[in-house]
Amino acid sequence: MKGLPTTKVKPNAIKYYPSFWQAVNLVVIYTFLQSLIDFPLALYDYQHGTDWLQAPMLKLPVFFGTTFIILYLGTRFSGLPYREIFPIRLFNWLNIPAIFISLFALQFFMNEISIHVEKVLPPPGWFLELFERLFESDHGIWGGILRVVILAPVVEELIFRGVIFSGFQRIYPGFWAIFFSALLFALFHLNPWQLGPTFLLGLMLGYVRYRTGSLLTAIITHALHNGMIFITVYYHDSFNQNGWWIGGKIQNYLVYSLLLGLGLAVIYFVTGRTMAMQNHKSK
Repeated sequence: MKGLPTTKVKPNAIKYYPSFWQAVNLVVIYTFLQSLIDFPLALYDYQHGTDWLQAPMLKLPVFFGTTFIILYLGTRFSGLPYREIFPIRLFNWLNIPAIFISLFALQFFMNEISIHVEKVLPPPGWFLELFERLFESDHGIWGGILRVVILAPVVEELIFRGVIFSGFQRIYPGFWAIFFSALLFALFHLNPWQLGPTFLLGLMLGYVRYRTGSLLTAIITHALHNGMIFITVYYHDSFNQNGWWIGGKIQNYLVYSLLLGLGLAVIYFVTGRTMAMQNHKSK
């Protein structure tokens, strides 16, 4: 039909896996496999006052086992060599300060979105308690850092900017590859109060993955972001007192918009040569 918008698909799209709906299947399978163990344990803990769901002897095997299954399925059906699915390449060091600046500014906008969403749909008490427990560990602060700042970024990036993005990048134009991977990343977290902020983070992660051509950059970016969140949670009062994160002030919106634009622009120009090489190889 004439006049309807269409999403252009590359001619060789049929050769690559996963497409958007195939990626949806992967995410659903991943969530389902974890729920098979997590939900019964959570129900048992609730009824008996135990804490088996957080026990490392059960949590770690489930976490790594389900991740291995998804990575196995994704790499098996993709038909691509591991170095293309998981491109761990070195990148220009100038990307790091630019990424840090971008993430610092992005935190402000993510926080603003959360504040406005919570005004309309206040999160229940159990959700706030669950969020706080994400940063707790039987091994103290270092256990929390291991889980939130190291393990989560590595595993999630292997799936979303590795298996999923490697297929999207060969099927869809760059913008849609970034957009679709960010959308699935946000939905995967099953958190309606953080849907918008997580989507913004997904866009950032897809952008650096696309511009640098390196999965390593996305992992480092994700780790930096989670590290900032970790610090913010522990030093929440200090951040509020100095006014860095106070919303509703036009000067804050202006400053953080300029910082975000500057960071993204630096990444864009620094990775220009990398993009030229990628475009040359794809021809």
